[in-house]
Amino acid sequence: MAVDALSESVTALRQHPLPESLDARAGLLLLDLFGVTAAGSRTPELRELTRHWAADKGETAPLGSDVHTSAETAAVLDSIASCCLELDEGNKYASGHPAAHVVPAAVAATRLTDAPVSGQTFVSAVVGGYEVAARFGYALSRDDRWHTHGHWGATGAAAATAFIWNADTDGIAAAIDASTALIHVAPWALVLDGSFARNLWISGAVRAGLDAARLSAAGLVRNTGAVEHTLGDIVGHLDLERLTEDLGERWLTLEGYTKRHASCSYTHTAVDTVQSLRSHATWTADDIEQVHVRTHSLAKPLFGRHPTTRLGAMFSLPFVVSAALIADSIDSDTLDPNGPTFVAAERFSDRVEVNVSAGLDALLPHRRAAEVSIEFQNGERISAATPNPIGDVDHFPLDYGAIHRKLVRLIGERDTTALADMVEQLPSCDDVAELLASSPIVSANTA
Repeated sequence: MAVDALSESVTALRQHPLPESLDARAGLLLLDLFGVTAAGSRTPELRELTRHWAADKGETAPLGSDVHTSAETAAVLDSIASCCLELDEGNKYASGHPAAHVVPAAVAATRLTDAPVSGQTFVSAVVGGYEVAARFGYALSRDDRWHTHGHWGATGAAAATAFIWNADTDGIAAAIDASTALIHVAPWALVLDGSFARNLWISGAVRAGLDAARLSAAGLVRNTGAVEHTLGDIVGHLDLERLTEDLGERWLTLEGYTKRHASCSYTHTAVDTVQSLRSHATWTADDIEQVHVRTHSLAKPLFGRHPTTRLGAMFSLPFVVSAALIADSIDSDTLDPNGPTFVAAERFSDRVEVNVSAGLDALLPHRRAAEVSIEFQNGERISAATPNPIGDVDHFPLDYGAIHRKLVRLIGERDTTALADMVEQLPSCDDVAELLASSPIVSANTA
């Protein structure tokens, strides 16, 4: 079965050090995810949620927080923080965000085990879990009503957890399969309504992965083909041949993108195009009569207008384009409903027209292109197009320096340096849980 083959590929990572390319990619992935998680923990929404969370008693602090709770609750809060700003790493071939599903589960598994977990084991678990999750996303054709969070990512969380808990090939396969029986229902409609509940879907996948690994360790589940009933039927159609396509030769882990803008990735190409047009402009948004955006059909759910929450704004293409014409960056403050940019972007957004282009659809998934044309009140017109978002594996991917600068903008120089030092030490450390506990990064409340 395909799941057995995936499990064998994960187990094989125990036998040899990771190839240099995967090791380097894992370092960038972890630095980026830890950094955006710390940034997410500082938003008003996460502070309020954490304040009201009936946390278990414990000694573990979520990243960027001064709250102490259990390892599993910390993983839940971290996973929520990691995705709430829409700045976490993603993968266009998986159509989602594998790292945010996998890394918090791997961290929790590391903290929950009795024996110390080495950095090499942890990084291998993250790579193996990411690859499993990304391949499920790649092989899944979802019903259009389902968002990408909270379902296929659980498979990677389960694989990483079972790997860290020293499961054999059959045990990892059983955990992957069982995780698909524990997934969240994730309707696009809630996202477009701006419901913060959406940010808990990834934490649901993290919990599903941990629980599936527990079921496997207890010998209560086997790989019986649950994936075909859940992901392969209820959520959509699962192409089992595609699940193992070029397994061992092609690594989707190497084909992820890193985000510069705090909004859905389907808005990024349009934002990059607007920023390119604005880079040497003498005009302002007040001079614009109309903006026309042409993009691919993956972005069609984002054509709604008039958001009232940060999440709703992140998933409104007209709104994000408007904000990009008014503000210099789309970051954690730009789409704050209580901030000045939000009001100005809402006022401007009726001038933004968005449409799907069949020609741009034909370029998917390799290119997620957008074209932007601006008509001015004086009758002039300018246009530009971008083939992929900046940060995409195929279009100016962000290197270490670019990710470091991104995090400095989000959480400051001190905390970025602390995170970078921790990630650099991680592969060679003997006890990942101890290294994580010693990290000096703290929340904005206590800085």
